[in-house]
Amino acid sequence: MLEASSSLSHNWALAVFLLGVVGLCAFMMGVSSLLGSKAWGRSKNEPFESGMLPTGSARLRLSAKFYLVAMLFVIFDVEALFLFAWAVSVRESGWAGFIEAAIFINILLAGLVYLWRIGALDWAPESRKARQAKLKQ
Repeated sequence: MLEASSSLSHNWALAVFLLGVVGLCAFMMGVSSLLGSKAWGRSKNEPFESGMLPTGSARLRLSAKFYLVAMLFVIFDVEALFLFAWAVSVRESGWAGFIEAAIFINILLAGLVYLWRIGALDWAPESRKARQAKLKQ
């Protein structure tokens, strides 16, 4: 009976929380629609970012290396979050956790060395690399 009572109170707390979230979102959207500007104009519909008017098209072609480096950043960033969680609980995890974290860091290091060796982290164009190689000779 005690477990059912605590489960019911937990579910009520979740329901009140969700109701509060939905209510807050509805309140913020309603207030912004009531108090917001209703004026329309040519400059009103233009994108505005950081006080600068846009120039050129929004459809920029970026190098595939940009996306590769972005994906590598996300991967290594998420792995840094795992290490942060381990660092918070380092006392509870003991030596077994330390050994697991050391293995994890070595795997990350091996992956980083591999990416460096295949040239995934090189941003310089081939012409600039060729000029630098000639200068070194």
